[in-house]
Amino acid sequence: MNLRQIAASLLLFSAFALATPARADRDAVQFGSSIVVPQGQSAHDAVCFFCSVRAEGTIDHDVVVFFGNIYIAGHANHDVVNFFGNVRAADDASISHDLVSFFGVVHLGENVSVGNDLVAMFGGLHTADSVTIHGNRVFQPGWVLWIPLMILGGVITLIVSSVRSYRRRQWYATGYPYPPPMSPPQPTASSEPAPPQPQQQ
Repeated sequence: MNLRQIAASLLLFSAFALATPARADRDAVQFGSSIVVPQGQSAHDAVCFFCSVRAEGTIDHDVVVFFGNIYIAGHANHDVVNFFGNVRAADDASISHDLVSFFGVVHLGENVSVGNDLVAMFGGLHTADSVTIHGNRVFQPGWVLWIPLMILGGVITLIVSSVRSYRRRQWYATGYPYPPPMSPPQPTASSEPAPPQPQQQ
C-alpha cells in the first residue's frame, strides 16, 4: 500500500461522500451507514466513512474505512486499510495484499493469512501464533506517539503557568507597591519662627 493508493482513497471519499450507490453494481460505498457482505455473496470495493464494514463473504478488491471498524470473516482479495478504527480478522480469513491500520487495534485470529505487508501504526496488534504474513510486519505502538505529546503538553502547561504567575506578580506590584513610599518630613511647632513683636514707643 503506497501513498498513491492512499491518496486515491481520499479522492474517492471526496467524490462519493454524499452518495450511497457506487459506480458499479457490486461496489459498496457508504457514508454513515455500515456495509455488510453476507456469507456467499461478494462486493467489488467496500469504502465506508464514519461507519463499519462486516465482510463474511468475499471482497474482490479494496476495503477502506475511515472512523469505523472492519471485520473480515471471509476473503479480501486486495488491500484492507483502516484509519481511526479497529480491524478484526476471524479464524481462517485471508487478505491477499496489504493490511494497514492507523490509530486502531488489529486482531488476527487463527490461521489468518496476509499476502503482503502488515502495517499497524500508533495502535495495538494482537495476532495468533498461526498467523501467516508473507511480507513485512511494521508495528509502532500508540505510546510512541502519545508519550512525546504528553511531555510536550506538560512543558507547554509549565510555561503558561510561569508566565501567568509572573504577570500576577507584576500586577500586584503595580497596585500595591512595596516597600511603601516615605512621606516628606513635616515641620514641627518648635522649629517655626516666632512672629515679630510690635515695638513700644
